[in-house]
Amino acid sequence: MARDYYGILGVGREASDDEIKRAYRKLARQFHPDVNPDPEAQEKFKEINAAYEVLSDDRKRQIVDLGGDPLAPGGGGAGPGGPGGAGPFVGFQDIMDAFFGGAAGGARGPRPRTRPGADAILRLELDLHETAFGVEAPITVDTAVLCTTCSGAGTAAGTHLATCEACGGRGEVQSVQRTFLGQVVSARPCTVCQGYGTTIPHPCPTCAGDGRVRTRRSLTVKIPAGVEDGMRIRLAQQGEVGPGGGTAGDLYVEIHERPHDVYSRKGDDLHCRVTVPMTAAALGTRLTIKTLDSEETVDVKAGTQPGSTLRLRARGVPHLRGTGRGDLYVHLDVRTPTKLDADQEKMLRDFAKTRGEEVAELSKQGGFFSRMRDAFNGHP
Repeated sequence: MARDYYGILGVGREASDDEIKRAYRKLARQFHPDVNPDPEAQEKFKEINAAYEVLSDDRKRQIVDLGGDPLAPGGGGAGPGGPGGAGPFVGFQDIMDAFFGGAAGGARGPRPRTRPGADAILRLELDLHETAFGVEAPITVDTAVLCTTCSGAGTAAGTHLATCEACGGRGEVQSVQRTFLGQVVSARPCTVCQGYGTTIPHPCPTCAGDGRVRTRRSLTVKIPAGVEDGMRIRLAQQGEVGPGGGTAGDLYVEIHERPHDVYSRKGDDLHCRVTVPMTAAALGTRLTIKTLDSEETVDVKAGTQPGSTLRLRARGVPHLRGTGRGDLYVHLDVRTPTKLDADQEKMLRDFAKTRGEEVAELSKQGGFFSRMRDAFNGHP
């Protein structure tokens, strides 16, 4: 006697494919062995699988409607577990559909219209003083924002999304190919609804159904003291609004520090170069250095050599994290006069003579370079 496959699923003979599928999913959730360990439930689960395998196949369903049993021996199909039969894994994909909402493997079912937005990045140029001590900088952002006409729905006022007639709301269409291994079912996104499962009969006139529009808006970003060139400041959910009014991405403000005409920066330390006359380096002097936020007077000791460096503690850039500041390094360039009048030259020669540094002495013992070589070799 043929089994009542319609009765097993609890549907009538005129049930549509969707009704059969919904009934199967409901029963599969109830009697799956992972949910219901009762031995009777396991047998019931096998019957449900067999019934769905038969009624979801047009050829096998036709045999049932004619009074036959496609799974019975000689009934138009192999028995359970035999070649072409149901077996314990019949309808595995549909079992996964039943428990995971048709999204097993990430390829089944319609894809959502609402998706997260992308991040955005903006370049912001600042002066050294602004990066050192912080600033509230106005910025202009050109991004996608939520459409206020449809609030992200994408539909015109008073209208709604419609189920795609081509795929029946599944977001995909299936095709069956016969091979020497049997029937191979493949699925691809529906070209009518682009895989969404729904269409927009009457799109929003403002956003054309996208749920978002592009606009230019003004923001104020707070730059903390001590930021460096190339750093990025994150403004949460100030980036691109996603399709369908999805959550906005983040906005990253990338800092670009303009070159300073006096100072160069290395981390939180500042460096500058100051030229002092030869006489000032020899006799000593006092320099007034204008820092980023004050003026400092420093002493140049007598006998200072070219390339010497003065260090002003805590006069650099404030630390971004923590307290305190970097240092300011003043590099001294000693300037030698290039033009002397007769009196100046005579005085300089007399000074050199008193120190035993006559110019004529440099030519003795083979010349200047020979004396340098002897000095490096340890000869007097």
